[in-house]
Amino acid sequence: MNAKRVLVAYGSKHGATAGIADEIGKTLRADGFDAVVLPADDVSDVSGYDGVVLGGALYAGRWNGTARRCARRNADQLRRRPVWMFSSGPVDSSAEQHDIPPVPGVARRMKKLGAREHITFGGAVTAETPGPIARSLVRHGKGGDFRNPERVRAWAHHIGTELGTTR
Repeated sequence: MNAKRVLVAYGSKHGATAGIADEIGKTLRADGFDAVVLPADDVSDVSGYDGVVLGGALYAGRWNGTARRCARRNADQLRRRPVWMFSSGPVDSSAEQHDIPPVPGVARRMKKLGAREHITFGGAVTAETPGPIARSLVRHGKGGDFRNPERVRAWAHHIGTELGTTR
Protein backbone atom coordinates (compact mmCIF):
# COMPACT_ATOMS: atom_id res chain seq x y z
CA MET A 1 0.00 0.00 0.00
CA ASN A 2 1.38 3.41 -0.95
CA ALA A 3 1.42 6.21 1.58
CA LYS A 4 -0.83 9.15 0.81
CA ARG A 5 1.12 12.15 -0.47
CA VAL A 6 0.65 15.44 1.34
CA LEU A 7 2.02 18.79 0.23
CA VAL A 8 2.81 21.32 2.94
CA ALA A 9 3.35 24.66 1.19
CA TYR A 10 4.21 27.87 3.00
CA GLY A 11 4.53 31.52 2.20
CA SER A 12 6.91 33.32 4.49
CA LYS A 13 9.46 36.03 4.13
CA HIS A 14 11.55 35.26 7.20
CA GLY A 15 11.06 31.71 8.38
CA ALA A 16 8.61 31.44 11.28
CA THR A 17 6.02 29.96 8.94
CA ALA A 18 8.64 27.70 7.34
CA GLY A 19 9.40 26.29 10.79
CA ILE A 20 5.73 25.50 11.35
CA ALA A 21 5.48 23.86 7.92
CA ASP A 22 8.60 21.77 8.65
CA GLU A 23 7.08 20.57 11.93
CA ILE A 24 3.81 19.64 10.17
CA GLY A 25 5.77 17.72 7.53
CA LYS A 26 7.86 15.83 10.12
CA THR A 27 4.75 14.89 12.07
CA LEU A 28 2.89 13.68 8.97
CA ARG A 29 5.92 11.60 7.92
CA ALA A 30 6.08 10.07 11.40
CA ASP A 31 2.38 9.19 10.97
CA GLY A 32 3.17 7.30 7.76
CA PHE A 33 2.41 9.91 5.10
CA ASP A 34 4.67 10.95 2.25
CA ALA A 35 4.87 14.64 3.19
CA VAL A 36 6.67 17.17 1.00
CA VAL A 37 7.39 20.65 2.40
CA LEU A 38 7.95 23.42 -0.15
CA PRO A 39 7.92 27.22 -0.33
CA ALA A 40 4.66 28.32 -1.97
CA ASP A 41 6.61 29.98 -4.79
CA ASP A 42 7.97 26.56 -5.79
CA VAL A 43 4.52 24.96 -6.12
CA SER A 44 3.25 24.89 -9.69
CA ASP A 45 1.12 21.73 -9.66
CA VAL A 46 -0.69 20.06 -6.77
CA SER A 47 -2.35 17.31 -8.81
CA GLY A 48 0.06 14.63 -7.53
CA TYR A 49 -0.96 15.09 -3.90
CA ASP A 50 -3.79 13.52 -1.93
CA GLY A 51 -4.03 16.53 0.40
CA VAL A 52 -2.55 20.00 0.75
CA VAL A 53 -1.68 22.10 3.78
CA LEU A 54 -1.15 25.75 2.85
CA GLY A 55 0.25 28.29 5.28
CA GLY A 56 1.16 31.92 5.24
CA ALA A 57 2.55 34.50 7.59
CA LEU A 58 0.32 37.31 8.78
CA TYR A 59 1.65 40.82 8.45
CA ALA A 60 -0.40 43.94 9.14
CA GLY A 61 -3.64 41.95 8.91
CA ARG A 62 -2.80 40.40 5.53
CA TRP A 63 -1.83 36.87 4.60
CA ASN A 64 1.50 36.30 2.85
CA GLY A 65 1.33 37.16 -0.87
CA THR A 66 3.17 34.05 -2.08
CA ALA A 67 0.66 31.83 -0.24
CA ARG A 68 -2.23 33.78 -1.82
CA ARG A 69 -0.71 33.47 -5.29
CA CYS A 70 -0.10 29.74 -4.79
CA ALA A 71 -3.77 29.29 -3.83
CA ARG A 72 -4.95 31.24 -6.89
CA ARG A 73 -2.53 29.49 -9.26
CA ASN A 74 -3.67 26.04 -8.12
CA ALA A 75 -7.32 26.80 -7.29
CA ASP A 76 -8.87 24.28 -9.69
CA GLN A 77 -6.78 21.39 -8.38
CA LEU A 78 -7.07 22.48 -4.75
CA ARG A 79 -10.87 22.32 -4.96
CA ARG A 80 -10.54 18.61 -5.85
CA ARG A 81 -8.64 17.51 -2.78
CA PRO A 82 -8.69 18.08 0.98
CA VAL A 83 -7.07 21.38 1.94
CA TRP A 84 -6.12 22.73 5.35
CA MET A 85 -4.84 26.26 5.89
CA PHE A 86 -2.80 27.88 8.63
CA SER A 87 -1.46 31.28 9.52
CA SER A 88 1.47 32.29 11.67
CA GLY A 89 1.47 35.68 13.07
CA PRO A 90 0.55 37.05 16.40
CA VAL A 91 3.77 37.93 18.15
CA ASP A 92 2.20 37.28 21.51
CA SER A 93 0.49 34.40 23.29
CA SER A 94 -3.02 35.11 21.94
CA ALA A 95 -2.95 32.10 19.56
CA GLU A 96 -2.32 29.88 22.58
CA GLN A 97 -5.10 31.43 24.62
CA HIS A 98 -7.97 31.16 22.13
CA ASP A 99 -8.80 30.29 18.55
CA ILE A 100 -8.10 33.19 16.24
CA PRO A 101 -10.38 33.32 13.20
CA PRO A 102 -8.72 33.66 9.81
CA VAL A 103 -8.21 37.18 8.51
CA PRO A 104 -10.86 38.14 5.92
CA GLY A 105 -8.63 37.42 2.91
CA VAL A 106 -7.87 33.92 4.18
CA ALA A 107 -11.53 33.29 5.00
CA ARG A 108 -12.48 34.19 1.41
CA ARG A 109 -9.75 31.93 0.01
CA MET A 110 -10.90 29.09 2.29
CA LYS A 111 -14.43 29.39 0.96
CA LYS A 112 -13.29 29.44 -2.67
CA LEU A 113 -11.11 26.36 -2.17
CA GLY A 114 -13.49 24.46 0.10
CA ALA A 115 -10.76 24.23 2.74
CA ARG A 116 -11.63 22.01 5.67
CA GLU A 117 -10.27 24.30 8.36
CA HIS A 118 -7.85 27.01 9.37
CA ILE A 119 -5.71 27.48 12.45
CA THR A 120 -3.54 30.38 13.57
CA PHE A 121 -0.26 29.67 15.32
CA GLY A 122 1.92 32.16 17.11
CA GLY A 123 4.65 33.81 15.12
CA ALA A 124 8.26 34.64 15.84
CA VAL A 125 10.17 37.89 15.71
CA THR A 126 13.62 37.61 17.20
CA ALA A 127 16.90 39.52 17.00
CA GLU A 128 17.74 37.41 13.93
CA THR A 129 14.61 38.50 12.04
CA PRO A 130 15.62 41.13 9.48
CA GLY A 131 13.83 44.41 8.93
CA PRO A 132 13.15 47.65 10.76
CA ILE A 133 9.80 46.57 12.20
CA ALA A 134 11.35 43.42 13.65
CA ARG A 135 14.25 45.40 15.13
CA SER A 136 11.81 47.86 16.68
CA LEU A 137 9.65 45.10 18.20
CA VAL A 138 12.69 43.36 19.68
CA ARG A 139 14.14 46.65 20.95
CA HIS A 140 10.87 47.42 22.74
CA GLY A 141 10.67 43.96 24.30
CA LYS A 142 7.73 42.82 22.16
CA GLY A 143 9.54 40.17 20.13
CA GLY A 144 9.81 36.48 20.85
CA ASP A 145 9.03 33.07 19.49
CA PHE A 146 5.40 32.22 20.16
CA ARG A 147 5.21 29.05 18.06
CA ASN A 148 4.11 26.05 20.11
CA PRO A 149 5.51 22.83 18.60
CA GLU A 150 3.10 20.64 20.59
CA ARG A 151 0.11 22.52 19.21
CA VAL A 152 1.52 22.28 15.66
CA ARG A 153 2.10 18.53 16.04
CA ALA A 154 -1.41 17.99 17.47
CA TRP A 155 -2.92 19.76 14.46
CA ALA A 156 -0.76 17.73 12.06
CA HIS A 157 -1.93 14.50 13.74
CA HIS A 158 -5.49 15.75 13.31
CA ILE A 159 -4.87 16.32 9.58
CA GLY A 160 -3.40 12.82 9.31
CA THR A 161 -6.44 11.31 10.97
CA GLU A 162 -8.79 13.17 8.62
CA LEU A 163 -6.73 12.34 5.56
CA GLY A 164 -6.52 8.71 6.60
CA THR A 165 -10.32 8.46 6.47
CA THR A 166 -10.72 10.06 3.03
CA ARG A 167 -10.55 8.09 -0.19
